[in-house]
Amino acid sequence: MVTAKNPILSGFYPDPSICRVGEDYYLVTSSFVYAPGVPIFHSRDLAHWEQIGNILDRPSQLCVENEEISRGIFAPTIRYHEGTFFMITTNVSHGGNFIVTAQDPAGPWSDPYYLGEEAVGIDPSLFFDDDGRCYYCGTRPNPEGVRYNGDWEIWIQELDLGTMKLKGRSMAIWKGAVKGCIWPEGPHIYKINGYYYLMHAEGGTGPEHSITIARSTELFKWFEGCPRNPIFTHRNLGMDYPVIYAGHGDLVDDINGNWYVVMLASRPCKKHSSMGRETFIAKTIWENEWPVIAPGIGHLEDTVDIPLEECRFIDEISENDFITFCEAKPDKRLVGIGKRNESFYSLKENPGVLRLYTNKEQITDLGTSAFLGLRQKGYEFTVKTAVRFIPQSDNETAGLVLFQNNENHLRAEITMEAQRLVFVVTTHIKGTDKKIAVADIMEYSVTEKNPLWNICMICKEQEASIWIGTAEKSVKVAEKISLLPYTTEEAGGFVGCTVGMYASSNGSNSDNYAEFSYIMLTQ
Repeated sequence: MVTAKNPILSGFYPDPSICRVGEDYYLVTSSFVYAPGVPIFHSRDLAHWEQIGNILDRPSQLCVENEEISRGIFAPTIRYHEGTFFMITTNVSHGGNFIVTAQDPAGPWSDPYYLGEEAVGIDPSLFFDDDGRCYYCGTRPNPEGVRYNGDWEIWIQELDLGTMKLKGRSMAIWKGAVKGCIWPEGPHIYKINGYYYLMHAEGGTGPEHSITIARSTELFKWFEGCPRNPIFTHRNLGMDYPVIYAGHGDLVDDINGNWYVVMLASRPCKKHSSMGRETFIAKTIWENEWPVIAPGIGHLEDTVDIPLEECRFIDEISENDFITFCEAKPDKRLVGIGKRNESFYSLKENPGVLRLYTNKEQITDLGTSAFLGLRQKGYEFTVKTAVRFIPQSDNETAGLVLFQNNENHLRAEITMEAQRLVFVVTTHIKGTDKKIAVADIMEYSVTEKNPLWNICMICKEQEASIWIGTAEKSVKVAEKISLLPYTTEEAGGFVGCTVGMYASSNGSNSDNYAEFSYIMLTQ
């Protein structure tokens, strides 16, 4: 027996999809405009997970530059068939729905097979029938005309695995369980005991989110809804409940015939969600040939006992991240905005440190700034970094950023003002900068030509304090900074916060850089 702690993936890991291969489980989540895209995780007990890579890890697979943070890659599905892993997803910024494949789930994965204009809509999934034929299942706008926002339908069509193209007829099979359903999405098809089951989300990914299910004895036939739909939701628990927005599930069984569902949900603090949507797990049983999620409980639990042997990993996902820069590539947990490549960083010029170039790009604009961050995983955390940086002009900055999107973030930066070396804390809310603290730090550099600055951000219950110093001296520059503007409820979108290292020349030409020794995020 092993105990899984919910969420099984803390932080911004939404739209989970899972598959089992023997005794191994593989899980993927949405990544939107963050790069590399679609993180992939491995487990052998459904409780402990290791990140084994990122499926979309090169430019030919991931075209999401210069896009708003909540566009890009939506709702991936992972499946396995006859020795090959398949990941299908939507790039709403470029090309639409596509498939990549691999023999090893850790990669490398193939370049995309784009399905073209025939694959209308988003949230694609794949289903392999007993005869080996493969079917595409997705959600699309009502082809007879969208009568209201969210008037979509779920449809299927056969996929030719040789050409990676849809073929034959397409057919709508379901429009949702609730009359006037909005956003039937995230569909997955399973074949169990002679029935084809269609599990999907509806109600939108916010307060009305839910999981519903339908079934049929034939694929190309209108499906019958479960009389208990929705079979899972937290919509009836209210916004003060500690876990909200539950929905968008994917079923998996274990080697002993037990069933589980992974789904997304959010954990708010002060009625605001900073981490976006995270990945949770719940037990599932079958009654009258319909699934019952969290039987006898009816909601997501803090812990779930799973009758599998515990299996731990050396590099398994934890609440704490300590990253140094001794490898040739950035750590798989670090993400950039739009891309992550050597146009804005180097691990080679000075081995052992991360060099971020003060390029023109700014984090306030759409595009790829010199930023590498980690996902926020809780409401009490400390992030620290050490950086060597001497700005050459008032435009050059380097430091830490708590990032929700380009219009809503918190910056703590070393810069120059009127020939003075200063540390500036800036809120950027709804596109507007506001300096809330400026500290003169010239005195620290008197005894050392190029000091190593320690920057620390301490966050608790949606408030932050920010410190700067050297090994000899540290000072609190700002405190009680509200973090509510950097939440889904205030900033909108589909992502959660990341926090990381940043450098920029803010539109000016520069050949300067900042060098970071480490980044540490402790929860």
